[in-house]
Amino acid sequence: MNMTQQAKRAVVFAYHNVGVRCLKVLLAGGVDVALVVTHQDSATENIWFESVQSVCETEGIPFITPDDAKTPEVLAQIQAAKPDLMFSFYYRHMLPQAILDVAPAYNMHGSLLPEYRGRAPTNWAVLHGATQTGASLHEMTIKPDAGAIVAQQAVPILPDDTAFEVFGKVTVAAELALYEVLPALLAGTAPRTPNDLTKGGYFGGRKPEDGRIDWSLPAQQVYNLHRAVAPPYPGAFTDIGPRRYVIERARLYRGDAGEQIAGLAPGLAVVDNTILGICGDGRALIIHSLLADGLRISAAELKSQLAQ
Repeated sequence: MNMTQQAKRAVVFAYHNVGVRCLKVLLAGGVDVALVVTHQDSATENIWFESVQSVCETEGIPFITPDDAKTPEVLAQIQAAKPDLMFSFYYRHMLPQAILDVAPAYNMHGSLLPEYRGRAPTNWAVLHGATQTGASLHEMTIKPDAGAIVAQQAVPILPDDTAFEVFGKVTVAAELALYEVLPALLAGTAPRTPNDLTKGGYFGGRKPEDGRIDWSLPAQQVYNLHRAVAPPYPGAFTDIGPRRYVIERARLYRGDAGEQIAGLAPGLAVVDNTILGICGDGRALIIHSLLADGLRISAAELKSQLAQ
C-alpha cells in the first residue's frame, strides 16, 4: 500500500478479531490513529477472540474503554483528537449523531450488505443456509448498516461450515476490503454504492436460549442451527429431564438412514453405538460429540441416560 499524501488522523471504535485486523490495516496504511475506543472483556463471556486493547498497548495507541459511548466525556475526547476520519470495526454499541457529526465515519459490517443487517450477521447467514457472505465497509448513518457501501469482499459458506469457521473467513474479508479501498478512502476518491434497503433485512442479537432444538423440524434446519451456534458459541441444545445436552460436533446424515431410524421418535437416539439426532422429516444428524451438562459423553452413556 503506497501512501504519499499527508497522514490522516483517525478515531477508531473497535473490538473482536475484525477490530484487531482492521486496526492493523490502518496502521500499515500510515493512518495516524489518535484514539481507540474499545470494550472491557466481560467476565461472563467466553472470550475466544483477539484483544484490541492488547494491540493498542503494544503499539502505544491511546485507548479508552467506556461502558457508554454516548456520554459528553467520550464525545469531548473524540473531538479533542481532531480526527479526519472515524471507523467502527465490530464495536458493539451504536454511535450517537453527536459523534457521527465529528468526522466522516465508516463501519465494517460482517455481511454482504444489504443482506443480514443488524446483529450477529454471520450466525444468521449460516442459520438461513446462505452459501456466501462477506464484509462490507459502509458510510455510517444514525440508522444502522444503512449508509452507502464503499467496499465489499465475498467469501463462501461451505455446507458443513460452522459460524465460527465462517467468521474466520469474514475477518479476512474485512481485512481485504479495507486494505483495497484505504488508499482511495484517504484520498477522498472511494466509490459509493447506494445501500438498497428494500433488499435483505434487519436481524436482532441472539441469546443462548435461541439454540434450543425443535426436533420436529427438517434435518437441514436443525443442522443449520447447530452450525450457526456451535462452540465457541453456546451451542444447539435439547433438554431431557434434568439434563441439558449440547451438540458439540455433528454432521448431516447424507446417506439413507431410513431402516436404521424407522419408528424412532424425533430427538436424541443411540443406534449401533452411534449418537443420532432424529428430525421431523425422517432424516438425522450424526452427532460426533455431545455434551451432557457440560461434560462430553459416549454413546453408551447416553443410551443408559435415555433409558432412565
